[in-house]
Formats: sequence, structure tokens, C-alpha cells
Amino acid sequence: MHKEIERKFLVKNDSWRGKAKPSYYRQGYIARTVERTARIRVADTKGFITIKIKVGPISRHEFEYEIPLQDANALLDSLAPEEIIEKNRYTITECGHVWEIDEFLGANAGLIVAEVELKSEEEEVKLPSWAGEEVSKISKYFNASLVQSPYGTWKK
Repeated sequence: MHKEIERKFLVKNDSWRGKAKPSYYRQGYIARTVERTARIRVADTKGFITIKIKVGPISRHEFEYEIPLQDANALLDSLAPEEIIEKNRYTITECGHVWEIDEFLGANAGLIVAEVELKSEEEEVKLPSWAGEEVSKISKYFNASLVQSPYGTWKK
């Protein structure tokens, strides 16, 4: 088990582009509530099953295991197309931290969110110039919520 402590920020400009190559992610949820999720993910050519359990405002216990790619694809294929999230993930190091920038595709196109994993909820984070509004505690920006209410359907 891993304790995941992360903060999320909207990305406000493109100054991060060109610093990393994307990895293609396709994921879906086989169970989701406010307190816990069970996710299947294919990241490039690897399959994963992940269970997350909320333990704090920005903390979760995370159980993630690699599974055969064929199994991950079969599980994802059993979901309805609208239950799948697709995104390109870019991993870069800036301001002393590793940042994962997710550029969503499909029904969530136009949304770009950056996540930074921390050692504690109190850890200070210097924000890169491209990091905008913090959305760590706003549930509509959680991947599990984007399945039910895609970014493309939000009133701007």
C-alpha cells in the first residue's frame, strides 16, 4: 500500500509544452464513490488495477497492481464508451517536484490538470509559472467525476 498525497492545479498556459513526451492513458472505473474508487487503466502498453480509499482532504491509500494488458483492455472494453477517460500524460520536474500534466481527450477535451505528489499534506510547493487555480478539493475535477460529468458538458 502506498499513501498518495497530491495537489491538483489547472494549467493556465502552454509554457510546459515541449518538456516531455506524452504517454497515452485510457481508464475507466468499475466502482466509484466519494470515499473509494476502483480503476482499470492502460498506460501505453501496461495494464493496471488501482483501488483508492480517501483518508484525508488530499490523501488516499492507494493499492495499484500491474495486470496483463489483455485483461486490462478486456475490462475497459466491458464498460460503455462514455465511461472511459482518455488523456495524454506528461511527466516533468519543475520547482523541485515531479509534476504529472494530464491533457484530457474526447468528452473532456480542453481540460488540462497538473498533479504534484507530496510527502505530507503540509509540504510547501513552489508553483511553476504554468500552474493556475488549485482544484485539489473540488470533486468535479477528479477523474472519477469526469466520467459522470465530462468537462465538455460544463457551462463555461
